[in-house]
Order: sequence, then C-alpha cells, then structure tokens
Amino acid sequence: MKTRIRATIAIALAAGLALSACGSGDEGASSGGGSTTLSIVGFAVPEAANKAIAQAWNKTPEGKGVRFQTSYGASGDQSRAVVAGLKADYVHFSVTSDVTRLVDADLVDPTWDDGPNKGVVSSSIVVLAVPKGNPKNIKDWDDLIKPGIKIVTPNPASSGAARWNALAAWGHIAANGGTDAQATEYLTKLFANVSSLPNSGRDATTSFLNGGGDVLLAYENEAILATQNGEELDWVIPSTTIKIENPGAVLKAADPKAKDWLNFVLSKDGQRQFALKGFRPIIDGVDTTGIEGAKDANDPFPTPPKLLTVEKDFGSWSDLSKKFFDEKEGIIVKIITASGKAS
Repeated sequence: MKTRIRATIAIALAAGLALSACGSGDEGASSGGGSTTLSIVGFAVPEAANKAIAQAWNKTPEGKGVRFQTSYGASGDQSRAVVAGLKADYVHFSVTSDVTRLVDADLVDPTWDDGPNKGVVSSSIVVLAVPKGNPKNIKDWDDLIKPGIKIVTPNPASSGAARWNALAAWGHIAANGGTDAQATEYLTKLFANVSSLPNSGRDATTSFLNGGGDVLLAYENEAILATQNGEELDWVIPSTTIKIENPGAVLKAADPKAKDWLNFVLSKDGQRQFALKGFRPIIDGVDTTGIEGAKDANDPFPTPPKLLTVEKDFGSWSDLSKKFFDEKEGIIVKIITASGKAS
C-alpha cells in the first residue's frame, strides 16, 4: 500500500515538473525541423548535464529537431512513477535497483545492462561537502560522528544518492577490517547527527546551501556544479569512498530515436558534457580539461585513496538492497527508523 501511494504521489509530482516549466520540462530543438519528442525521466542530480547533452546532440544529424519532455526527482520515486504510468522513453536513475523495478514490470528489456558499460551512463564518487573554509575542520568519516556535527544527507527511502552515501559510510568501517556490528554502530552514530533528511540529492544540496548543516554527504559532481553556480563551499574526498555508477536504459516501447540518444550519451562527446558538469567519465579518452568549479583544473577528478565498488565490495544491488534497504529488515532502514529522523 505504501508503495502504491508513493507512486501515485510521485507521478503527480513528476507530471507537474514536466509541464510546469519550459526550462526543465520541454527542452531541445527550438525550430520545427523534426516531430520527435523523447521523454526522459531521471533522478534529480544529472538534470543540468542531460540538458547540456541534449543541446549537443541536437547539433548532430541524428539529434537534429528532436525535442525532450523531462521529469526529474528522487530516483526511487521516479522509478515507481514510471511503473505507475509516467511516460518515459529513456530513464536515468541513481541506482541499478530502480531500473530492475522496470524490468520486473516488463517495461525494460532484461538485457539492458549487457553492454560493455553494464548499463552505466554516468559516474561520480561520494564526498564530504562543507562550508567555505571548512569551519568544523572535517577531514574524514570519523569527524562526522563527533558531538554537535550537523549532517545533511537525502533519505534512502526515496533517494538513490542517499543509498550511495550510506554505502560509502558503511564501507569506511567494513572495508577497513571492521565487522558488520561495528559498521552498524558507526552508522547509528552518524544518523544521530543528521539534521536534515530531504527526499533527493538535489534537495539535500539545497538544504545544505541554505545553512542546514555542517557537512553534506554528496556526489562530487554536485559540489562541482554548486561551485560553478557561484555557491561558496569546499569538499573533502574521504580516505574511503565509493564509485557511484548511475544506470540509464531505453524502454521497450520507446521511440527509436531513444537508442540514438543513448549512443550519444555513451560517446566521448556525451561523456565530455557530463565531465563539464562534474561527473567522472565512464570511458577512456574523454577530454577533462576546463572543468569549471573543480578544485584543481589540472586534476579535476583525483583518484581517491581507497575506492569501493558495488561489484567488488558489496556483491550486487540485489544483495545489498535486501541487506541494507529492505523496508522491514534492511540494516540502514532500521537505523534511520530508530533515529527518529525519517518522515
């Protein structure tokens, strides 16, 4: 029942997003050179990057004249909305399990992740964003559980970004010799310090920039994009973090142009546009010069000291979803519920 209610709410919100603003709801070619409109449904964080990719694709023979109807929000809510009937030709979600939901609903082909990129279209890492000057001297994960530290992170119930954040925090203990019990203890202390638990990664960034906390658990690209937009903040790459891999898929009933769009997204030109908005390219040979907002223009995407991956350190999204995020038995869900921070 909860899922059906959330899906109904999400589809209403998503439709409102798609129809209310020409800037985010209706994008692409401005002249009538073609009649194709692709519907993109995605999680909130890559909206600016997808818009830039669309503008670049419109300049190619394959993309000329194509328009876009877009809807962005929390990844889990968006996935449920598509299952509930929200039109989509292409989806770009935060976590693989949100695409798996569409496979289970017979909306996406089971082979969607068989290619060399394994269904991944964008990538980043989890960082610790702090106010300019880092007044609380946040250097690593252990600083987050000190008394008085106020943390902003999105809610794993709705946000894929939040799940990446939680996995990175868990990995700080588990990947460095700690037990599940020790990792659970650490996450319990971390969520005790959470001051804001917004629905999406983008909402969390907004809350933090409005003074909502001392540290924001965020995608690296969110910190870079905020800096590009003139916001005053710094960020720390912790000693242990996780490689964020965001999936994208074309739906079975999609307009044929959607496959051309996906091919461009995965090309060097498409990945260059992602890089310009702070995402780490998923293929080699992409130009990463001139990334505004990066901490070091000569090395905009430095290699973290220890970089975890889902496949290497957690097994699979199916396994970790059950262990950590099951609505009744998930470890992290239980921790958040016990903290009293979930709405």
